[in-house]
Amino acid sequence: MTPKPTRSDLIVIGAGAAGLSVASGAVQMGASVTLIEAGEMGGDCLNHGCVPSKALIAAAARAHQMRDAGRFGITPVEPQVDFPAVMDHVRSVIAGIAPHDSQERFAGLGVRVLRAHARFVGPRLIEVAGERLTARRIVIATGSRPFVPPIPGLDTVEYLTNETIFGLDALPGHLAILGGGPIGAELAQAFRRLGAEVTLIDSGTILSREDPQAVALVREAMKREGVAIREDTRIASVEGGAGPIRLHPETGEVIEATHLLVATGRTAGVDGLGLEAAGIRADARGIETDARLRTSDRHVYAIGDVVADAPSFTHVAGYHAGIVIRQAMLGLPARADHSRIPRVTYTSPELAQLGPTEAEARSARRKGGQSVAVAMAEGGAAGADPAATTDTRTDVIPTSYLRYTDNDRARTEKATEGFVKLLIRKGKPHGVTIVGPQAGDLLAPWVQAMASGTRLTVISGLVLPYPTLPELGKRAAGAYLSPKLFDNPWVERVVRLIQRVLP
Repeated sequence: MTPKPTRSDLIVIGAGAAGLSVASGAVQMGASVTLIEAGEMGGDCLNHGCVPSKALIAAAARAHQMRDAGRFGITPVEPQVDFPAVMDHVRSVIAGIAPHDSQERFAGLGVRVLRAHARFVGPRLIEVAGERLTARRIVIATGSRPFVPPIPGLDTVEYLTNETIFGLDALPGHLAILGGGPIGAELAQAFRRLGAEVTLIDSGTILSREDPQAVALVREAMKREGVAIREDTRIASVEGGAGPIRLHPETGEVIEATHLLVATGRTAGVDGLGLEAAGIRADARGIETDARLRTSDRHVYAIGDVVADAPSFTHVAGYHAGIVIRQAMLGLPARADHSRIPRVTYTSPELAQLGPTEAEARSARRKGGQSVAVAMAEGGAAGADPAATTDTRTDVIPTSYLRYTDNDRARTEKATEGFVKLLIRKGKPHGVTIVGPQAGDLLAPWVQAMASGTRLTVISGLVLPYPTLPELGKRAAGAYLSPKLFDNPWVERVVRLIQRVLP
């Protein structure tokens, strides 16, 4: 006789950012929660992603500052990089955050934590280490894993992924990176700054999803620092042995490296879940959900990276968790809207995006969308005449530009390469692109502005501390509004009339 399954209010499969957020929220609201994780608590972000990569980038930035000090009248020096100590720094950052995501903390909150593999054996029926479980609601939050392309010979060499590269104990002599997305670009620059030779390879263009003008600044900065960038390069095969790893592009040449990092994207972590037994639909993109993050079984949710076509970011995982909590715990309707999800690539300069890029907005308009205008605060030569840069293309409302070099704080920091670009719809920000120092931090007020529907007139009228980089956003808003005020014959006539009657 089959034992009756253990029942709880909520089962969460996966203890990464998404799963931990929903488990923590649910148990603190009084629900009985079972959390299942076969791997590391904290998931990819803590152990192999956001946290270690940003810690490594921080160390690399210090090395770069030492080389770059001459611009400020300080004698530059070549840093002596103790790579094992750098990796100790990375691991110490992980260790400092880990208690927040630990099994002990969640058990202390009242969550039942099972450290084993979970698989569905029927609708809303899960088997874990021989025990069967069921719940009123189930959340799948199993994240994603590195996608490894089927390149001949790749499986014969010891390649790295983001899951293994932070385990290195010696600096690579020459690191080849397959994939010029955010992970590849960030690590290419970081390892180059730490002293490795780096070749970044992409079959198309690096950071292909991002604004091409912004990518151009990132590309140029990386090249100046010595990163060899190979775009439009397809690798036909890979070979290795006792000597170097050899990559063979379709052009017939050979790229040799001591280490190879595969950073060609992510794939949903659905293997072994037995989704077919539960009647849950999934494909190569991930688990199919509706706008409320419900799967084909309305009592089972999917959140985070495992969701088909959802943005793969830790902040999206937390956002998804909140949507599920409102529905599963409070019975309130809630829908996911991915149109305004901010994202940041932590290269130097940083590249941040909110809403559509300019190209996406133009495409939407050509397909019948609403009109969009563009205002831009752009890095370039000092003294450029902003009035001389007017866009008269027919697929957008005229575009105005304001030079980034006009920001005085950027000048004091000698960090004048970069721009803020605003896409504007009906007097409100519709999309924001920022490339430059602290771009990710500078994006935050725009997230709030777009969420609250703040008009550019309000943003341009803000009184901000001087000198600060956030003034860039205010000036970009003003660049769009200024012609409406200062190049307006109607305004001129009204002012002349008022001047006649003023005492």
